[in-house]
Amino acid sequence: MRIISGMYKGRSLLVSPKFKGRPTTDFAREGLFNVLQNQVDWDNTAVLDLFAGTGAFGIECASRGCTSVQAVEKEYLHADWIRRNYRHFEMAKAEVFQNDVFKFLQQYGGDGFDLVFADPPFDLPELDRLPALVMEGRILRNDGVFVLEHPKQFQFDDFPGFVKMKRYANVHFSFFARAFQVEH
Repeated sequence: MRIISGMYKGRSLLVSPKFKGRPTTDFAREGLFNVLQNQVDWDNTAVLDLFAGTGAFGIECASRGCTSVQAVEKEYLHADWIRRNYRHFEMAKAEVFQNDVFKFLQQYGGDGFDLVFADPPFDLPELDRLPALVMEGRILRNDGVFVLEHPKQFQFDDFPGFVKMKRYANVHFSFFARAFQVEH
């Protein structure tokens, strides 16, 4: 798994041989960042990576110059490897919370984030609750963007703040925002 663009372009992530998960494919991640590239001012973007897994999304954002990355990952082994990657890439403004995402979202009391990405397990029973928790809480700043990776059986077209869904092979990204427009 390699970083696609920015100052870490071409560098490989450290991934545990015991990693259990479904990392976003390079193809889907590249498509996602092509959409975000024209919409996000990386130099002024605080990022929250939910269900962080390998931490690739946050590292990709840091490679493009975002101001800070915070990751939430429940599995101890995964959180530990994300920390290793943050040290490996010398990311000074990066932090990992080993926590349940739903508890984190309910307890969060900070200033919010400009870009929130969630890549939950596709069989997560509460997956359909994520947009409400992010959009209605203090997680997303007023001009922020929330991107949810999900399987095809989920449709969020009628959800307040829904902007667009993009599909890359079997991966679907739904974009939500308060003031964000995805180019068609």
